[in-house]
Amino acid sequence: MAAPLLSAALCGLRGGRAFGTAAALCRRAAPLGPMPNEDIDVSNLEALEKYRSFTRYFKLAEKESRKPRWWRTYRQHTSPQPEPKTDISLPRDKLLRAKQIKERKKILRENRQNAEMERAARLRTVLIPLEEVRAEWEKTSGPFHKQRVAEHCGIFRDLFKGATFTPWVTLRVEYSQEDEHLVPVYYGNIVTPSEASSPPAVSYEADKGSLWTLLLTNPDGHLRDTNSEYLHWLVTNIPGNNIKSGKEICHYLPPFPAMGTGYHRFIFLLFKQDCPIDFSEDVRPTPCHSLKMRTFSTFDFYRKHEDAMTPAGLVFFQCQWDSSVTWVFHQLLNMREPVFEFVRPPVYHPPQLKFPRHQPLRYLDRYRDTEEPTYGIY
Repeated sequence: MAAPLLSAALCGLRGGRAFGTAAALCRRAAPLGPMPNEDIDVSNLEALEKYRSFTRYFKLAEKESRKPRWWRTYRQHTSPQPEPKTDISLPRDKLLRAKQIKERKKILRENRQNAEMERAARLRTVLIPLEEVRAEWEKTSGPFHKQRVAEHCGIFRDLFKGATFTPWVTLRVEYSQEDEHLVPVYYGNIVTPSEASSPPAVSYEADKGSLWTLLLTNPDGHLRDTNSEYLHWLVTNIPGNNIKSGKEICHYLPPFPAMGTGYHRFIFLLFKQDCPIDFSEDVRPTPCHSLKMRTFSTFDFYRKHEDAMTPAGLVFFQCQWDSSVTWVFHQLLNMREPVFEFVRPPVYHPPQLKFPRHQPLRYLDRYRDTEEPTYGIY
């Protein structure tokens, strides 16, 4: 095999057309830091300390993996860390972790010394005060849980362009019904449009002399622009927690998710004001049943007044079409009700074969030009 190759090479040289291979040598740059296992003496491996057990080896390996490295690991390449988001929440004193653990241990110690509680727990007759548990949750880890739920549902992404805040103020919203039944709003629960037809009762804890702004918006229901919202309610300069004493910039409009558009998010936002704010540019006429005038952007609204107010509370519910939406479109908005339906694409058939093999007898029915229906599944 070597002789033909050699003769071909000689013929190439004689004909003036020579070929050859050249290896391009590149200089390797010096590493930016110490390389792995650089401190190990490879010539004397017997002198290295033995692990003796897999548990000890695993612990040391975990410890080494947590150390910062000057190079990018495989995990950093495949799943890079997201960019830090802007925090626009209310300033709050950070509680010391050691102090929280100390208080928790004190409570556990008192519970262990309580003979009556021990006996009730053993007999399974102990009663847990759920109201106290909920109040404690609202003060400790509740705001962070609400923030994670809102982040998961894309609320910060759609309303604040990615900025986030921790809802430190507990916002309670309840819709009253005719049978004295209350429909609460939590963090993504389902409320029908008929249940939300009238303004809800809103309550929250507020200091005397403080001012607040309450906002209800729908980021999923705009009929023309997907990046815009519909404003359903806006009350500003609320003294304390008395909603009725605030200035109603835009009166309440019931939810109207169009048929075929699925679930919509209706978000209540509570802002804390530093001082009285002039909202004359945001005032809507009363009554306001024009969707063009109801078009809204929470991001632009907040950017306009960000120096004087800060988001503090958040609740939201999900809502889809029911029969009451038709009444809202016809009677309040004075327009035809839009209906969205899924248009199925035509059935795909592969190109027709001149000589089809192993095909059913009615193979040619797939390629008829007429609209006459065919029977059977092909």
